[in-house]
Amino acid sequence: MRVLVVTAVAAERDAVCAAGGPYGTRTLPGGHALRCAAGPGVSLDVLAAGVGPAAAAAGTATALTAAALAEAPYGLVVSAGIGGGFAPRAPLGSVVVADAIVAADLGAETPDGFLPVTELGFGTVAHRPGPALVKAVAAAAGAAVGTVLTVSTVTGSAARTAELAARHPGVLAEAMEGFGVAEAAAAHGVPVLEIRTVSNAVGPRDRAAWRIGDALAALTGAFRALPPALVPSPGRTS
Repeated sequence: MRVLVVTAVAAERDAVCAAGGPYGTRTLPGGHALRCAAGPGVSLDVLAAGVGPAAAAAGTATALTAAALAEAPYGLVVSAGIGGGFAPRAPLGSVVVADAIVAADLGAETPDGFLPVTELGFGTVAHRPGPALVKAVAAAAGAAVGTVLTVSTVTGSAARTAELAARHPGVLAEAMEGFGVAEAAAAHGVPVLEIRTVSNAVGPRDRAAWRIGDALAALTGAFRALPPALVPSPGRTS
């Protein structure tokens, strides 16, 4: 299986690449570097596409289109990186696999509160990866399973944290790219996953409490465990 892994920044890409290798490099249209490694049964191509859902969608779509034109399509896209965890369900250093990839701020503010675009009569705000694949990957990586929110503005207050938790009861983490990656994957008909490791608690920003190094190390560990979970077992559907 060929797997495209999309991160936001180079540090996340390098943490994923540290799980395997050796990696070669190809340049995509537009100049993005794609790190490529072939392994037994699973080949990983890792792309740092940029921060935010728009950059993530554009980079993912470029890589998927290039692969399709080369007649070497991907079988899976994974949005990966570090993110904020909703305490106490997703503590620092833990791993989260999304069973729902949700755009938390795609919609409209109203006097009665936030309305997602689906309630406005158009668009979508959620992608749901295949349950069997989510279960297999989470078991391999020792991860919790729950909703991962995509936000364009990182949460920085207790009030916003409480609002998001109330609107999304199963939420474990937030990041900035998953929904963009999922939109591009859906447009190409390719399954998607999101894997996040927790570097900080969602809420008031306290940089002194962040554990970015620990989260990057956990990301490497998660991807070391990933390839066997991607090999279909009898009776499993993605």
